Amino acid sequence: MIRTVELHGHRGARGLLPENTLPGFARALDLGVDAVELDVGLSADGVVVLGHDQVVSPVTLADTGPAHPDDPAFPYVGKAVRDLTLAQLKTLDAGSRRAADAFAGTQRAVPGTRIPTLAEVCGLVAPSGVDLAVELKTDPSWSDADVSRFVAAVVDVLRGSGLAARGRLLAFDWRVLARTPAEFGRVALVERKTLVPGSRWLAGRSPHDPVASALAAGATALSPEHALTTPGLVDDAHAAGLPVAVWTVNDPEDMARFAKFGVDAIVTDYPDIAADVLAAAPA
Repeated sequence: MIRTVELHGHRGARGLLPENTLPGFARALDLGVDAVELDVGLSADGVVVLGHDQVVSPVTLADTGPAHPDDPAFPYVGKAVRDLTLAQLKTLDAGSRRAADAFAGTQRAVPGTRIPTLAEVCGLVAPSGVDLAVELKTDPSWSDADVSRFVAAVVDVLRGSGLAARGRLLAFDWRVLARTPAEFGRVALVERKTLVPGSRWLAGRSPHDPVASALAAGATALSPEHALTTPGLVDDAHAAGLPVAVWTVNDPEDMARFAKFGVDAIVTDYPDIAADVLAAAPA
């Protein structure tokens, strides 16, 4: 059966292998995802690197040693990614979860795995034909100049890798959307905590009509948190010409329900489960 809802691997395949790592992306590709979703930051020396948090997380990363003897920045866990160089970030072990959560019970560790650069991920994904959904991790405290610099760095990597046509930039900080060139998809992320009156995440747009606001902000797609995703929101987005990618959906019943709503993509930590659910869903 032809799948009518796209399958997006969240942070690769976070439920199965370490998030935002090359092994995780390789597994997602093996499972037949239509896109790999990933998070990026910018190192102190201007390299686009993978990582969900703006600080080095003790949940997903561990120090192994300093990048050079007597490095005053060591240990690196807990430090801001923007304050560390690529060499320092590359010392971190990204191959195991270090918290007792649901993913620790299902995720296979790959000790010794390093943080990849976006360029390295592009090299892995390029031959597959799969799309890249690249979330830029900024927040409203960043200056406009810093946001512009970050967007430009991501765009340069995707263009340099020949993946501009298969790349889309995602952001909760909607300033990213306005700064993304028109050749790229521009995905407006929304969740309950950003979709509130006075929210600085929305770049001055109203939270009361997320579809109209996302469209006005320059979005070419809407990606709402699953708790916000209703048949009405999906219908409104489609009427405005915006595809809908709902995140993060890990329960099979929820996957089937959102497919019935008519979403265009489901973002999941378990692409193996989602592939089976979507294959069985009515066309």
